[in-house]
Amino acid sequence: MKKIFAIITAIIILNPLTAFAKYRSNSDTGVEILDYIENRRREERDKMLTEEQKKLLEDIEVKKDQLPHPGEGNKDNEKIAPAIFEGDNLIYHADTGEFIATGKVDIIQIDGHRFQSNEAYGNVKDQVVRIPSKAHVMQVTEGAPRVTLDGYRTFYNYGTNSGTMGAARGKAGEYYISGKRFEFYPDHIVAFDAYQTKCGAKRPDYKVSAEKMEIWPDQVIKMYNIKFWIKDNIVGTKDYDERAMNETTENNFPRVGYNKDHGAYVEQKFEYPFTDHFKGVLNAHVETKKGVRSSGELRYTNRDFNTRLVYGFYDDSDNIWIQKEPSLLIGYGRPIKGLPLSYGLGYEIGHWRSNSVASTHQKYEVGLTHNPIFLGKYMLLLHTSYTVTKESADDSTVNGMNYDAVIGREFDKRFAAFAGYHYTKNTTENSLFDYDNDDYARKFETGFSYVLDPKNRFVVGLEFNTDKGSIEDVDYYWYHDLHCSQVILRYREKRDKIEARWQFTPW
Repeated sequence: MKKIFAIITAIIILNPLTAFAKYRSNSDTGVEILDYIENRRREERDKMLTEEQKKLLEDIEVKKDQLPHPGEGNKDNEKIAPAIFEGDNLIYHADTGEFIATGKVDIIQIDGHRFQSNEAYGNVKDQVVRIPSKAHVMQVTEGAPRVTLDGYRTFYNYGTNSGTMGAARGKAGEYYISGKRFEFYPDHIVAFDAYQTKCGAKRPDYKVSAEKMEIWPDQVIKMYNIKFWIKDNIVGTKDYDERAMNETTENNFPRVGYNKDHGAYVEQKFEYPFTDHFKGVLNAHVETKKGVRSSGELRYTNRDFNTRLVYGFYDDSDNIWIQKEPSLLIGYGRPIKGLPLSYGLGYEIGHWRSNSVASTHQKYEVGLTHNPIFLGKYMLLLHTSYTVTKESADDSTVNGMNYDAVIGREFDKRFAAFAGYHYTKNTTENSLFDYDNDDYARKFETGFSYVLDPKNRFVVGLEFNTDKGSIEDVDYYWYHDLHCSQVILRYREKRDKIEARWQFTPW
């Protein structure tokens, strides 16, 4: 969209905590930094231990002196697994190692596992436990996703950290998960005929099902033969998907909305991976004003380098459309070793069309971004770039420096505010196309965000034309959490426009 995204994108690269925003304001007034702060708050809340997870760690700390540590042995130098058993009624046969536990059964491992049930039996020498009835299983192991499952027919070898479980449901990381069968391995968990969702309802509004789902210690979830569901309807399929469990990215479910420029619209993103680095993307968009406004892309990414071949329609935060027929974009960026700076190089060449204007468009850009500077409770963001834009239609060239400086502060868990100054060489006054350009070169932005309650947040953003000394935009936002989705309402006071968007969690 506008220049503020250059800074936010740099923050995302340096601090992948928020990846792409759950909330994205689509703003001209710079309030994206407030979205960044809010999404960081939500990520921190999601990562907090539950009360029973805290209790497990406390119990391990209290009982660790009773728990043999890995590698220790008994008097016959046999390896003892780090587990302790408790139950209302516990029968143990020392000669065979068999045990039967009934009542309130609690099995704890020092590495962060807990098994609870009303009945369990097994063999201490073989280091196995069997729970034929319902079991409550927890995993709070350092470096691995936190897992909580309630299931049946559990078999577990606590010496090898491997086993199986029948039908079960629970939570893995931030995902609610269920499956007809689970397999536990020392380094990962596999669920079969499973589904995952971030919707916590008993009957989620949306979910992703997979024939096989793998949960790995490095916070990665891998899914095979996938279907995307809204209620009981399949809205998409995919052979394979892999993503970080602690990453918030655009999901594969549709977005719907309304604004004065587009009318009512629905859009959805489809990805088709060909290799680890190469994939196709379809951005489907249909609206009542102009019909189909979709685009297709071929993307290649490899570490710091990326390139895209795109064809179709794209719009900016002012709802201005451009048609690329096609366009090639190349980008490269990485941190500068030993310095709190990152640089980026970008190039685009393509045939652009907007209304009756068509041109071969070229843009060169080199940018420099400072790592976020934290001054007490304040966060300062600095970015500069030099761009050269050429158009064949009027043989024009616009080149020059761009500057961005934004400071934000989170005053408490409810209130945050920001202020920013931007200078951009390309504007709608000196450029052939209005797409993705500001109306004037120098602007000052400010705004604040207030969380009324866990379901409602309000944002106000103002934009000043510093050359004229006039307020050009005042935008009001209301973010409202529904059952398993969000509604974002935006009122643009100066333009007297209302916009509404509805999207599933996460975003």
